Amino acid sequence: MLRVAVVGSGPSGVYAAQTLVQQREVPGVRVDVLDRLPAPYGLVRYGVAPDHEKIKSLTGNLRSVLEDERIRFLGDVEVGGEGLTTARLLELYHAVVYCVGAARDRMLGIPGEDLAGVHSATAFVSWYSGHPDAGPFDLGGVRSAVVVGAGNVAVDVTRILARGVAELEPTDMPQPALGVLAASGVRTVSMVARRGPSQAKFTTKELRELGTLPGVGTRVDPAELALDPAYDGQGAAALPAAVRRNLDVLRGWSEAGPAGGGAAAAREIRLRFYLRPAEVLGGPDGRVRGLRFERTAPDGRGGVTGTGAYEDVEAELVLRSVGYLGVPLPGLPFDAATGTVPHAAGRVVRDGRASVGEYVAGWIKRGPTGVIGTNRPCAKETVSSLLQDAGALARRDLPADPLAALRAAGLRPVEWPGWLSIEAAEEALGRSLGRRSVKIPDWPGLRTAAGPGS
Repeated sequence: MLRVAVVGSGPSGVYAAQTLVQQREVPGVRVDVLDRLPAPYGLVRYGVAPDHEKIKSLTGNLRSVLEDERIRFLGDVEVGGEGLTTARLLELYHAVVYCVGAARDRMLGIPGEDLAGVHSATAFVSWYSGHPDAGPFDLGGVRSAVVVGAGNVAVDVTRILARGVAELEPTDMPQPALGVLAASGVRTVSMVARRGPSQAKFTTKELRELGTLPGVGTRVDPAELALDPAYDGQGAAALPAAVRRNLDVLRGWSEAGPAGGGAAAAREIRLRFYLRPAEVLGGPDGRVRGLRFERTAPDGRGGVTGTGAYEDVEAELVLRSVGYLGVPLPGLPFDAATGTVPHAAGRVVRDGRASVGEYVAGWIKRGPTGVIGTNRPCAKETVSSLLQDAGALARRDLPADPLAALRAAGLRPVEWPGWLSIEAAEEALGRSLGRRSVKIPDWPGLRTAAGPGS
């Protein structure tokens, strides 16, 4: 029997586990899926916006994999700390596949970024998604918010800030976050990109949704759209179909005038282009009061160049959404420039040589690229490398059951029944609030719900 640990229970980890038990080359594989959190599903639970129920329904597919009798979920197990080092983990399993994602956001690198009221979109998403590590958010006094970035995460946080509580109440958003958003005085949300609309990374489906929010208007400056060389004429015809659809949506909003979402809109979303953050502006209280942007222009090579013209945008809240980086895991090599673990076809590379027995998949392997489905072929490549090494791996003797060793080290893994208890507690919490299932957003609450055996 080949015993494998998969570290991380998000899509990349679950796909790796599924590929391992479904392959036919090496029979008898058993997989333990370890996660630092008591709850499985990774970014599907803690990164997909709560109002995107169709995408969140992917948990049904992940669940069916984790319920396979050949796979065991072990939550609340942190790898890399004193209790369980990477070296010790390799003593307990024939092979370890690290699928730990990319948890750190990129900085803007401009003056004033440390002012109160400037946050990463990652932190904001974690807060409204009920991640137990998330800190509180106070939107008191915030009337104008700026989101820096033009990807789907930027669209998500823009939409959540602009949505009314009536649309958020049916979701599993934690009650404290729902209360803060319900009391929010935010009236204007500006989503700002340093490049043009043809280079934005958001998908058309996500973009269109901004124009369907009840009581929310959308504004796009036609002059900023016109700066994009590919906006009209032959340039537009040469663009990918998805980009052309984005431009069509933006063109429609720009032609509709300042209140594209309705003349009586209580809130407004402004989509801005060709503005590069230059400085966060603060008040005497040390809080953000605005963001200074430099107007940019296409440089003819796919990038932009500064024009020397500046514009200040009022904001009491700034969320940066300009990309992610992986974080080092103690005991594994790490490339700080790419935020990934060096690898060869998924095999961890140490000192220039592939380390048989240690593997990576997902964002920690390839960087924060692709969509959820991209993790499947990524995991398959890694598992293929692992299976090629199976003959050598299986010759190592292991303890009878690694779970006993984990408990001896002071860990209290949350097994699948514990997760089912958390689910039941969240459903009960929702009923008590007159809502559907509502997430428990704190460590003590999750551990208590998991039960005394965890």
